[in-house]
Amino acid sequence: MTPDYFVRLLDEAYEKSAWHGANLRGSLRGLTPQEALWRPGHGRHNTWELALHCAYWKYAVRRRLTGEKRGSFPRKGSDWFYADEPSDKLWRDDLRLLSQQHRALRAAVASTSAQRLREMARIVHGAAFHDIYHAGQIQLIKKLQARMVNG
Repeated sequence: MTPDYFVRLLDEAYEKSAWHGANLRGSLRGLTPQEALWRPGHGRHNTWELALHCAYWKYAVRRRLTGEKRGSFPRKGSDWFYADEPSDKLWRDDLRLLSQQHRALRAAVASTSAQRLREMARIVHGAAFHDIYHAGQIQLIKKLQARMVNG
């Protein structure tokens, strides 16, 4: 498997047309900050938190692939980030962060040797599967939210 194969796989899961339905970026498209903050239940993650979680794991996979030291993620913390402030600017900034982390991961994959990608294939595949999993989760949250709000 070549770097190009993995870049195409990551792009399909994040933003390119896919046979399986909405990719991650598509599942987030058009959401308002208020919609992104809606929680499906007490103690459940909202869509905004899922978007940040995906951004973090793109960063984590890139770090594992390149050997980069921990600590350079733009948000304080790791894995899960609490979101509860309905701000247009913060929502746009966090969507931009997700996109930036995707671009950084795909650039790292594109510049990685085929041998290293063979060694790391499981986690690079996992990054794509992770995006698809959470895209589906977001689609379900949106349907539940519409049902709860509209009756």
